[in-house]
Amino acid sequence: MTDFARTKSLFHLPEGIVYLDGNSLGPLPLAARDRVARLLDEEWGEMLIRGWNEAGWMDAPARIGERIGRLIGAAPGTVVMGDTLSIKLYQALAAALDLRPGRRVVLSDHGNFPSDIHMAKGLMRSIGRGHELRLVAPEAVADALDENVAALMLTEVDYRTGRLHDMAGLTQAAHAAGALTVWDLAHSAGALPIDLESAGADFAVGCTYKFLNGGPGAPAFIYVASRHIERVQPALSGWLGHEAPFAFDLDYRPGPGIARMRVGTPTILGLAALDAALDAWDGVSIEDVRARSVELSEMFIGEVERRCPAFELVSPRCANERGSQVTLRFADGYPFMQALIERGVIGDFRPPDMMRFGIAPLYLDSGDIVRAAGVMEDVLGERSWDRPQYRQVKAVT
Repeated sequence: MTDFARTKSLFHLPEGIVYLDGNSLGPLPLAARDRVARLLDEEWGEMLIRGWNEAGWMDAPARIGERIGRLIGAAPGTVVMGDTLSIKLYQALAAALDLRPGRRVVLSDHGNFPSDIHMAKGLMRSIGRGHELRLVAPEAVADALDENVAALMLTEVDYRTGRLHDMAGLTQAAHAAGALTVWDLAHSAGALPIDLESAGADFAVGCTYKFLNGGPGAPAFIYVASRHIERVQPALSGWLGHEAPFAFDLDYRPGPGIARMRVGTPTILGLAALDAALDAWDGVSIEDVRARSVELSEMFIGEVERRCPAFELVSPRCANERGSQVTLRFADGYPFMQALIERGVIGDFRPPDMMRFGIAPLYLDSGDIVRAAGVMEDVLGERSWDRPQYRQVKAVT
């Protein structure tokens, strides 16, 4: 059994704060402070450029990719770190379209993250092969698969509602239609069990600053199934994806295996913090995390519905149909969330009226859940959210 009291002790959690926004940015792992400080002082400070060789900086994207791979059910040598989620999505989708040259449709749903949609549209414009993006309701995805679909591009957990797609079932349906799959794991990696190999997924991408707690702007990852990797010709042929980066050859030759999906110089400070953050997963069962997440989510929903009947549950009521977040609808959701934050309960808001609360068992417990619901009841009853200062919309909501 996972010791969640131990995992909670591994994070810096400010006094008096209930942090329910780990689905947007995880809290600081205490080990990250020491790891980054050591890199600054002992590696960058003393080794200077020698750190690329002597401190293993050049190998970090592959090594840390292996650690991520174990959390998402990926075979060894199929995950590498680097760049941002949007860049990795671009790479994955471009590769999928190349592998299905006779098809012209990318299928996605209305709940997909807007950046994924924007990147897909930009890619299709730039390659100029007449592709179209087809968006359908989340529940209509399987029925929309046909012989024209080249790639099914989905975020496993809807960033707004927390709705959970059936990865294995939809991947099977896509393959039956002759399409490939590109899965965005931004809201599921570190939140629930994922088995990319068993599901038969073709490509997957994800960020590491949410449930994996890698820090703001932490590097993203990309997965390419072993059966595809040697056929993939990278759309972004950056120098570190080259077979021999330091040969400085003007002719691009993709590197072996997943290394070809590297692009630019890796962010070593970010990788160091992420590497330390992943230590919190040592001895942790992702099945235990999922079970505790469901337990805490059910408790949160029950407490809020009892105390705050003005709120509407947007997330699926069935725990098996949602990820590790609860979304509530309230007409004045933005000012209400600002009032909550001032009272020490941190979630976030998505327009037009949705308040999101991430449930991360590594550092949340039942006491946090009850306290958060109590503060919500007080803010609602006192109407303390109905003040001008809470209606001033900030840059990050």
